[in-house]
Amino acid sequence: MYCTRQITNDLTYIGASDRRLALFENIYPIAAGVSYNSYLLNDEKTVLLDTVDHSVCMQFMENLSHALNGKKLDYLIVNHMEPDHAATIGEVVRRYPEVKIVANAKTVAMINQFFDFDAQERSLIVKEGDTLNTGKHTFTFVMAPMVHWPEVMVTYDTTDKILFSADAFGSFGALNGHLFDDNIDFNNQYVHEARRYYTNIVGKYGPSVQALLKKAASLEINMICPLHGLIIKSHIADFIEKYALWASYTPEEKGVMIAYASIYGNTENAVNILANKLSEKGVKNIMVYDVSSTDCSFIVADAFRYDRLVFAAPTYNAGLFPKMEYVLHEIKAHNLQNRTIALLQNGSWAPTSGNLMKNIISEMKNITLIENIPTIKSSLKDEQLQSLEELAESLK
Repeated sequence: MYCTRQITNDLTYIGASDRRLALFENIYPIAAGVSYNSYLLNDEKTVLLDTVDHSVCMQFMENLSHALNGKKLDYLIVNHMEPDHAATIGEVVRRYPEVKIVANAKTVAMINQFFDFDAQERSLIVKEGDTLNTGKHTFTFVMAPMVHWPEVMVTYDTTDKILFSADAFGSFGALNGHLFDDNIDFNNQYVHEARRYYTNIVGKYGPSVQALLKKAASLEINMICPLHGLIIKSHIADFIEKYALWASYTPEEKGVMIAYASIYGNTENAVNILANKLSEKGVKNIMVYDVSSTDCSFIVADAFRYDRLVFAAPTYNAGLFPKMEYVLHEIKAHNLQNRTIALLQNGSWAPTSGNLMKNIISEMKNITLIENIPTIKSSLKDEQLQSLEELAESLK
């Protein structure tokens, strides 16, 4: 049975949600699921904007058939070739053999990599600034390379001033009946998963996102239709402001995120004391994560959110505790910059974790590293409390 939603008089949402998938891209936990968004414009010509993941193919095909209502499908615009949005292109072509694929040259090459049909012969290849008129509507195409694949583009409907934004402005989370951002408490219910989505999926490519934001600034946008998550109508300026911060690696808020590893609880104890001292000194936003029990994607998201970070870990097998090593490499891989970072180390006979953490962090850009690295040998002693006091003072 079809499950569609009307966006405007002639634009229909035909995507679907998946709440069965445990890991997005087989790495990021999505307890609240994910949506795969696709849109159909019923103009003088019919236009499908992107497809969906294989997991929701049947629902999508029912939605597409219903929305077409017996019409033929004229165009398929492909903004992004990642399989969660493009896996069903082959099925669309099989069912609607007359469809013309609208895509840039890099996308057409990728279609040929993923599928066996000849994409070149059925494609209308577009480049920056090209337009497509479908009757009442005119689309223009804006290239967005490395947001976050090299072939990405976004499509702008100049008639209704709608931006079809590919993976930009998306979020984790299935659509629970609501389709638009003004249906929910956007800042408290939505931004957290949108941040986790951006920082982990796109965060590495800040300069490319900034380039897209500059292009978008010249457009009058009434609505943003992303490939994951809610359609944005009421919080466009707010969301663009968030993206500008994330893309420039500017902290969103003042606060301290503490990520720690602890084998038997001694490093955790020191971290709890440090957090208490920070609170006593007036720090309002304090987030504490155990790297062994918290998925790294949440830690990466809050590393982008806050301006001060603390990493605390024991020495393990004469090296760095593996979970902490992974977290630090992930934060570095996502290109995080412009933060103040403090370290805390533990070791029963040869503590080396502080220097090992420092070596990873030293490869990051524009980092202010607090030189004082408190060292615990097995468990915290009274005489070491002063070093935590001094660390808290330098972080307040």
